[in-house]
Amino acid sequence: MKSGGQTFRVRFAALMLGGLIAAVGPAFAGGKTQTFTGEVSDAMCGAKHMMDGTAADCARACVSKGSKYALVVGGKLYTLDSSDKDTLAQFDKLAGEQAKVSGTVEGDTITVTAVTAAK
Repeated sequence: MKSGGQTFRVRFAALMLGGLIAAVGPAFAGGKTQTFTGEVSDAMCGAKHMMDGTAADCARACVSKGSKYALVVGGKLYTLDSSDKDTLAQFDKLAGEQAKVSGTVEGDTITVTAVTAAK
């Protein structure tokens, strides 16, 4: 029969191991490429554009003033991160429209690897 101290140590070790797995697990999943379909917008306005005109005009104006492009997927807003000129030009072309965006996700940011018009 185990003593109370041994039982406590075993339970404590199991608890610590479980916590470590829970903390480290998402870090390994973060590198997986995912694909999302949604409306290309900007990070400042999201789905509710504040400027007069079209959603595309508002998104382009906000981006020209320093906001980043974003993707509205259902009720969630993802900031789109890319420094590739062709990708940024594609965001500009698809502003206010549905797009399919692939990349790795960390929090609310998608590091974009590909973008195309949604069919």
